Amino acid sequence: MKIYNSLTNQIEDFHPVKPQEISIYVCGPTVYNDIHIGNARPVVFFDTVARFFKYLGYNVRMVSNFTDIDDKIIMRAKELGISETEVAKHYIDEFLRINNLLGAEPLLARPRVTEYMEAIINYIKVMLDKGVAYQSGTDVYFRISSVPDYGLLSNQKMEDLEVGSRIEVDSAKEDPRDFVLWKQTDEGIMWDSPFGKGRPGWHTECVVMIDSIFQGEIDIHGGGNDLKFPHHENEIAQALAVSNHTIAKYWVHNARIDLSGEKMSKSLGNVVWAKDVLQKYSGNVVRLMILNNHYRQTILFKEELLDRSVVEFDKIERSFLSLYRTLELNDAFEDAGVHPLMNEFLDYMADDFSTPNAITVLFQLIKEINIAIRSQESYYKLNQFFAAFQGMLYILGLHVDVIPLSDTDKSLVRAWQGAREMKDFQQADLLRAEIAKRGIKLS
Repeated sequence: MKIYNSLTNQIEDFHPVKPQEISIYVCGPTVYNDIHIGNARPVVFFDTVARFFKYLGYNVRMVSNFTDIDDKIIMRAKELGISETEVAKHYIDEFLRINNLLGAEPLLARPRVTEYMEAIINYIKVMLDKGVAYQSGTDVYFRISSVPDYGLLSNQKMEDLEVGSRIEVDSAKEDPRDFVLWKQTDEGIMWDSPFGKGRPGWHTECVVMIDSIFQGEIDIHGGGNDLKFPHHENEIAQALAVSNHTIAKYWVHNARIDLSGEKMSKSLGNVVWAKDVLQKYSGNVVRLMILNNHYRQTILFKEELLDRSVVEFDKIERSFLSLYRTLELNDAFEDAGVHPLMNEFLDYMADDFSTPNAITVLFQLIKEINIAIRSQESYYKLNQFFAAFQGMLYILGLHVDVIPLSDTDKSLVRAWQGAREMKDFQQADLLRAEIAKRGIKLS
């Protein structure tokens, strides 16, 4: 198993922290608005990663958070004339709805920042006690100079970091590169703390939730490329200072989905909303569109990509139904092991999650299945194809609806097949229409 580790910028052999267990944390959304199609990419990709490890027999413990308090949420609440809690709840519910449409599996936990305030305050106390943080004026800051390896993830040297680009200028800081851990405020939701009433800085939230839930180093920390600096860099700095580890053995970052050659940005209005895409296209189609590209490759969004995936999924669905019905109509389901193409599929997934190559193997399987059905291969062989087909669809998160046939249904389908063989197309069309009324799809 090979994986590209953003921490070292190298392909590395993957060895989990604990045998037979995989721990994954993925940075989730700040819930002040709907998600765009670019935000859907980590949902689909890391769900596929988790499915792959589950298929291999690992116990997968995957967590993704909600940042449910933030200046953007406070601003949104003012705009809408409702509370920050109501804003967060609305967009959390909508995010979970989109997740369901995308076919993402349930996680071990979906922690919210507001549920971990006591732990966050205690973590900041530890940093103050260790001298890696300091209080200046009304706020608490992290002392970057206390971490010699700062810049490890984003491959930046401390002396090269520019003030005023992604580093906030603040005269209260000892060093312009220091970042806020706790800021006092008299606006919006706030908490009592030894440092005064306020709320935490963004970079402390994730590191505390990971520490609280996993209580040690995890296997994979994931998120979008845009989170590398400063967010993930600052997470690592705190973990090094407090626990002397980099949070995760492997840092995995997915590339963006760009629109018109530019990064999608909610603030600029340069977005395609995920909910709009999912009104027109199924979750299966969106997953195929995303997974047809390697996760480290930027996707240039065009509707043609989705249209192409519609055609591809139709081919997948037809082949799966054809194979399923062939076995079902002949009462021929049996345990026959898995077709060798499944191993080729898994090899590509084990090569830094190469989903485009894995999908190529899926279509090779479909080609061989169609030939096998036409040439009336043994049911043993067809069951091997079926097991491989099921495994590939599970890992990719693609779902084909299959309604089991009643005895009456089977008689109708057999009659339809007979009419086609006799080239009685008028009768075949009548039978197809009757079968369709019963909610049954034919290949």
